Amino acid sequence: MFSSISNGGPFMYVIFGVSIVALAIFVERAAFLYFQMRLNMDSAFKKVLIPLEKMNFNAAIDECAKIKKHPLGSILKAGLLKADRKDQEIERAMEEKIVSEIPRVKSRINLLTLFANIATLLGLLGTILGLITAFQSVSAADEAMKQEVLASGISMAMLTTAAGLVVSIPCLGGFYLLNNRGDYLVDKIEEKSLGLANALAAMKQKRTADGTLQ
Repeated sequence: MFSSISNGGPFMYVIFGVSIVALAIFVERAAFLYFQMRLNMDSAFKKVLIPLEKMNFNAAIDECAKIKKHPLGSILKAGLLKADRKDQEIERAMEEKIVSEIPRVKSRINLLTLFANIATLLGLLGTILGLITAFQSVSAADEAMKQEVLASGISMAMLTTAAGLVVSIPCLGGFYLLNNRGDYLVDKIEEKSLGLANALAAMKQKRTADGTLQ
């Protein structure tokens, strides 16, 4: 591998550097999205609803505190702290928390597409410059060396193209993998936030109806 990098010219070192940075970002984001954000949100949401059915808001907030490292915990807690307010205020409190928490989920994922494009363009630029250098060297070389010089230059040019694609394709694959995971988490969080808002609204209607009947 290192011989290919050295034979591919200076652009190979830049492409190799891009691949290291992209790999580091992918590993960090994958660990965050698949391990730190690993939570059965359906189960966690049900545990919050159980004490709410008994009007035990403190116990529901305690359940949120148990998952405070996950965005869902802080978002549901924001809604519960406004449970005695109007429906619009509850929704606004959770929306504000969603706006602050969601960027954590999607952070730095788009950088993988940036590195994919950079790697591809660097490979193309290296190819063009490699071919230019090859033909210039051929024109200056004697007849016996022309074929060898041309083959060496073309080989260098093709190596940069291949290296750019070898880095670019995994970057794009990693982007779609992480982006889909991020979208799933965001959709699930928004679904549970709406579920809490609806549950609190239903509780208010029930209390109002019970008060009217009495």
